[in-house]
Amino acid sequence: MHFRLDHSNINVLDLDKSLAFYREALGLVETRRHVAADGSFILVFLGDELTPHRIELTWLRDRQEPYQLGDNESHLAFKTDDLEAAHQLHQKMDCICYENPAMGIYFISDPDGYWLEIIPEQK
Repeated sequence: MHFRLDHSNINVLDLDKSLAFYREALGLVETRRHVAADGSFILVFLGDELTPHRIELTWLRDRQEPYQLGDNESHLAFKTDDLEAAHQLHQKMDCICYENPAMGIYFISDPDGYWLEIIPEQK
């Protein structure tokens, strides 16, 4: 028996805002979408066009209040081949929420408050 990582889920309040963020901040593109027959939820899968792993954005029609992320200790990590350019983009977007220069990494926060780690390719 074997298992392989397929996707990670993030629940979002504003699907359009989240799609725009992930496109601008990380270059992710929509690879698949599922809309519930009754319109109660939408699943949008995003990919980087380099790896098979996907992020599933889940929008729930009846959800009105922000998600409680607890201590927000879990995160997704993204490698970049140009940390300096990525950092400049994320500074311009004003989404950097934590930096660790000693480790050469930083984190950005998406519209719902999820933290995303940015690391250089060689890490």
